[in-house]
Amino acid sequence: MTTKAPSAVKSADDASLEQTAYASVKDIPVAEPHDRDRLGYNVWRFLTMRKDSLELAVRSAGARMTISEEEAVEKIRAALGKRGVSA
Repeated sequence: MTTKAPSAVKSADDASLEQTAYASVKDIPVAEPHDRDRLGYNVWRFLTMRKDSLELAVRSAGARMTISEEEAVEKIRAALGKRGVSA
């Protein structure tokens, strides 16, 4: 049996919605990096579907943040605004 090298991963364009969502949560203090990934994913879902509020997306992520949900929502909303995305 042989082991193959992993497939190459191509990063999304910096202007893409995925990069925007994950960049908006990069400064949120969390217990583990995976918490930030879940938070970024939920923000991305919010941006693509627009079914619920940003507050619900942050709460649904279940991320263990060291700041309040309200403060996290404010920071995410500000980061999205800097990229020209309304939340």
